[in-house]
Amino acid sequence: MRFVTFEKRDGTVRSGVLLESDLVVDMHGATNGALPERLIDFLEESDENLKSSSRLLQFTINDPGVYPLHEVKLIAPLPVPKSFRDFYAFEQHVKCARENRGLKMIPEWYQIPVFYFSNHLGIKGPEDVIPKPLECNWLDYELEVACVIGKQGRNISAEEADSYIFGYCILNDWSARDLQRHEMKVGLGPAKGKDFATSIGPWIVTKDELEHHSSAKGFDISMKAKVNGTLLSEGNMKDIYYSFADMIERASAGVTLYPGEIIGSGTVGTGCILELGTDVHRWLQPGDVVELEIDKLGVLKNTIVHDEVR
Repeated sequence: MRFVTFEKRDGTVRSGVLLESDLVVDMHGATNGALPERLIDFLEESDENLKSSSRLLQFTINDPGVYPLHEVKLIAPLPVPKSFRDFYAFEQHVKCARENRGLKMIPEWYQIPVFYFSNHLGIKGPEDVIPKPLECNWLDYELEVACVIGKQGRNISAEEADSYIFGYCILNDWSARDLQRHEMKVGLGPAKGKDFATSIGPWIVTKDELEHHSSAKGFDISMKAKVNGTLLSEGNMKDIYYSFADMIERASAGVTLYPGEIIGSGTVGTGCILELGTDVHRWLQPGDVVELEIDKLGVLKNTIVHDEVR
């Protein structure tokens, strides 16, 4: 199933299911209120709610709470997640990013999956504009996969972790590389360089949709990024070094994970301008259109704009 959050013509925001027929089912309206209005609330009882929502797949345009896709606006499927951790799980990206800073790989990276917390209040959705921070001259995209937690748990083992995953979506971890480079000299990791925006969407695919694509520690799904229609990045999620199960085990060690938290994979190899180099493509500028496409997960498209002075 593909879960979306959308805005109706009257401005009302609802969550629901996107059908193969390009129909969107408002799960609250279509069930006379039996299912929640918002996906964040749906996730609180995701196992039971998934059973109830499965019948929505049979709905047609003649059923209540059903809208043609072109009559609604898709927004971020989880507009305000409970938290957002981003990992550093693709070896090729880590090696290349460090080499570009004159650094070698460190053995600790192979010992534990590491992450940082980013701004869960800065989430953007499909077709949203991304303001380029005023102080930023090196704006970059990052091609990633995210998983959404669907069940509460603590000290979760990697062997058990799959049962805590609700689904997956595309994630673009926008990066102000010049701000990031400056602040990381202090030794606290990226913060302001990542603070302004993260895009997810266009929908969240339930984990069962990817089961048949399982390969190595990830999934055999292609990952691509285009800027202004030109293909820049190509990778495959199966090349990931740490699985989402490994990440969940690390994130939940001594900590309770809650439904509605997001975990990012980190950037796939070649999945950003930092890796490719500015001889391949300049840093992003207002007017640029960035499209991330991942097999089974859709296309996430955003346009860069000037930030406002307030």
